[in-house]
Amino acid sequence: MKAAVWLKLLQEKGPNLPRPYADVLEEPIRELRVSFARLEIRLLYFIYGRSIVVVTHGFLKKTKKVPKADIQRALRYRNDWILTFGGGKP
Repeated sequence: MKAAVWLKLLQEKGPNLPRPYADVLEEPIRELRVSFARLEIRLLYFIYGRSIVVVTHGFLKKTKKVPKADIQRALRYRNDWILTFGGGKP
């Protein structure tokens, strides 16, 4: 599956994964950009510390820009993750 290949690239390259594979949306939220046929799939994620990549959620992209609501959702999930697993404040 193509998404698995892109996730493997993300694991190997981390924050250095370039476009067209990934892009920064709104620091610290990034997107993994997977195209399949005519579908545009986006996996939103953040990087914690030097080596932890946390995928918050994914969706089918239907508009030119990533919806602000999805970026806000990823930020909420990030804050929750850091409070639960990061041992500190977001």
